Amino acid sequence: MTINPQWINAGESSAETGAADVVPTEIGYNRWAEVYDAEDNPLMLLEESKITPLIGDVAGLAVADIGCGTGRHAIRLAVAGAKVTALDFSEGMLVRARAKPGANIVKFIRHDLAQPFPLENSSFDRVLCCLVLDHIDDLKGFFAELNRICKPTGSVIISVMHPAMMLRGVQARFIEPTSGRRIYPQSQPNQISDYVMAAVHAGLELEHLSEHAVDSSLAASSPRAAKYLGWPLLLLMRLEPTQ
Repeated sequence: MTINPQWINAGESSAETGAADVVPTEIGYNRWAEVYDAEDNPLMLLEESKITPLIGDVAGLAVADIGCGTGRHAIRLAVAGAKVTALDFSEGMLVRARAKPGANIVKFIRHDLAQPFPLENSSFDRVLCCLVLDHIDDLKGFFAELNRICKPTGSVIISVMHPAMMLRGVQARFIEPTSGRRIYPQSQPNQISDYVMAAVHAGLELEHLSEHAVDSSLAASSPRAAKYLGWPLLLLMRLEPTQ
């Protein structure tokens, strides 16, 4: 995807404007890894406050975390008693994940998410894919893989930046400390209907779909969120294999 140059500074404060680069997704996340966990990230704050009920109790369950990043969900769920296998295509992110306390009980695998997952059919009770789908081009193939590895009695839990944020010129991005440039890992202009239809075509049934906007509480805790007050920021889905 080529980002419209008019979007680059849309919705940004003067402190956030400046030189910007659009880079391949893997390269972008390798460079983002250095500061990923330390940033003010309202999307992650909102997601972490809403996603737990969809995941449920994972003690004793097999969990796949597809696009695990720095392990923020994988390690927490492993500590809660799940047997977690976590995939990501960014070695930079995985280096950060493996260095965290508790990482030794997670099986981390570097893998190109555009390729079939190196995981067995029907082997996971929970399949997570968090803040990844806006970087996926082949949604049908990707959802088919999520369905393939999920047990018939399991569920797939999805979080993604709400597509409405593109109307504000917002996509995944960060300020690179060494260069001071704003870096945009390559994204795809996927819509809610694209996600729903890809899930349906893959044989997944929609059990939950919700949209979550920036409210005054989030705006107070995250300075970056304040300018999006009232806008939908997060989309959550829970899907189940059709029997």
